[in-house]
Amino acid sequence: MLFDSAALLSSSGALGGVAEAFGLHEISNQISAIVVGADPSTQSGSMFGGTRSSYGSGAGILSYGGPQPSDVALASVYSAPSDPSLLIRLSGSGTLDRLTVLSGSEVVAFIAGNPAAVNRLLVSPPRANFVATWWGAIPSSAQKKLAMSAPEVIGNLDGVPFVVRDRANRLTLDREVSQLETSIESGAGRAKLIEKRHHLDILRQVAKTLERHTGEPKRQLLTLDTSGEVRAAVVVGNLATADYVSYLVPGMFFRVQGQMFDWTVIAQNLHSQQSEWLKTLAVANPALSGKTAATVAWIGYQTPGLLDIASLDGAERGANFLGHAIQGVRAARAGSQPFVSLVTHSYGSTAAMMELAKGGMTVDALAIIGSPGSVAQSASDLAVTNGNVFVGEAAWDPIVNTAFYGSDPGASAFGAHRMDVAAAADPITHRSLAAAVGHLGYFDTGTTAMRNLALISLNQSALVSTGSSIDATRTLADAR
Repeated sequence: MLFDSAALLSSSGALGGVAEAFGLHEISNQISAIVVGADPSTQSGSMFGGTRSSYGSGAGILSYGGPQPSDVALASVYSAPSDPSLLIRLSGSGTLDRLTVLSGSEVVAFIAGNPAAVNRLLVSPPRANFVATWWGAIPSSAQKKLAMSAPEVIGNLDGVPFVVRDRANRLTLDREVSQLETSIESGAGRAKLIEKRHHLDILRQVAKTLERHTGEPKRQLLTLDTSGEVRAAVVVGNLATADYVSYLVPGMFFRVQGQMFDWTVIAQNLHSQQSEWLKTLAVANPALSGKTAATVAWIGYQTPGLLDIASLDGAERGANFLGHAIQGVRAARAGSQPFVSLVTHSYGSTAAMMELAKGGMTVDALAIIGSPGSVAQSASDLAVTNGNVFVGEAAWDPIVNTAFYGSDPGASAFGAHRMDVAAAADPITHRSLAAAVGHLGYFDTGTTAMRNLALISLNQSALVSTGSSIDATRTLADAR
C-alpha cells in the first residue's frame, strides 16, 4: 500500500465526518466552446415564471471553438416525430431534442422506463454551450414541462440556468424522499428495504446541506444525480452573479452520504473568509467594493476507496464531470465571466490536473493541496490563466511528495507557486494563524492554509504567503 491510512486521520472540527469516514475505510471530453451572451439567470422570468428567457435566442450569441445548432437543426426539434422509443437509440443532444416534443406524460414514462438512456445522457451529456443554446431556443412552455416532468435530467445539465437547475433538483429531492418514505412505511418491497433506507439517508443528508442559518448566504442544489453512486453539488452564494467562483474538489473516501454536509460547511467557511477579505481589500482598492464570491461544494464523481485507490479510472471520470461543470459556468455566465478557481484536495487534485492538462476546461487559478501526484509534467502544461498554480503541503501529510500518480506538484521542477500552510502571523491583519497538520488539516478555520486559499480564489496572488522572508513586505497596497 502506498501509505498508512491511519496517518490520514485528523482532529479537524470542520472535517469530523470526513475523518470518521477515513476511519471506517481503514476497517473495511471534449473541449467546450464558450457561448457569449446574456446571463440567463438575470433574464426577467424563468421557466417557472411563465415568460420565455431570451438567452440563446440569436442576438448576442457568438461561438468560438465548436459548431452551433443551425436553424434547420433547431427547427427539427419541433418537426421530429414524437416517438419515445426512438430516444433509446439517440445521442445526448438527440435525446434532448426529442424530449422537447414529447408530452409531459410521455416524458415521465420515458424517464421511468429507460433509466439506462437517462444515465447515458447524464454521464456523457452534450457540451454546455450546446445545452445553453438549446435551452434558450425552446419555448418557455417546453422549459417548464421538462423541468417538471424530467427534473432529474434538467437539474444536472450543465448549461441550463442555475436557478432552473436548483429548482429542478430540489423537486427531484422532494419527490424521491416522499416516495421512499411512503414505500418504507407501507412495507412494500421488503427485500429492498435496507437499500431504500440507505438511499433515503443519503437524500436526507443532501437536504440537510441546504439548510442555512439567518444571515448566511443562499444555497443552491446545483447537481443531484441519484442514479448509481449519488453525485451532488451545493453552492454557497449566488453562482449567477458572483465575481469569484470557487469549486472545492475532494479526494478519496468522500461520499455524498457521509461527507456532503461537512464539505458544504467547508465551502461556507471558505466563503466567509472570502467575504471578509473582500471587505478588507476594498479599503485599499475601491474597485473591489461590492464584489461577491460563491463557493461550490462539489462531490460530482465517485471518489476511490481502499480497493481502487491505485487506479486512475476514478480520476478520469471525475475529470470529465468537472470539465463539464466548469464549462457549464462559462456557458451560463457568458458575457459576465467570473474569476473561476479550483480548490483541489488529494485525489481530487489529480483528477482536476488531468482535465486541465488535456484542455477540457480553463480556470483562472488552481490550488493543489495534499496531492498524490499529477499526470502533467509541469504547471505550464495546465490550462490555468497566467500560471496561477499554487501548491500547499502540510506537515505530517503522508500523501504529499509521493508522486504516486506521476509528477510531484510540490517539486520545484513542477513550477507551481508555493503557498504557506505552516503556523504564522498574517502579514496584513497580523492575526496569529495555525498550521495545517496531516492530510485533512488544510481546511481548518483560523489556519494559514485557509487564508491563502481564500486569497488565491480572489485573484490576490501577490498577497499569498509563501513562508519566506518576503511575506513581511506584503501590504494591502499589493491588492489587485
